[in-house]
Amino acid sequence: MRIVLDRPRCEGHGLCEEAAPRLMHLDDEGELVLDTEEVDGADAALAAAAARVCPVAALRVE
Repeated sequence: MRIVLDRPRCEGHGLCEEAAPRLMHLDDEGELVLDTEEVDGADAALAAAAARVCPVAALRVE
């Protein structure tokens, strides 16, 4: 599975980072950085949780 970020849509709320801190983080400018794009197992579940909590639907898992 893969995490896909729609960067222009991301507003930097950080809820995804709270849901999946080992997969993504906000940098010093408040931009989301994916630490990995390919996920499986428990990480896939975390990625899905991060996508669900994004208030602007900037993340999806394919």
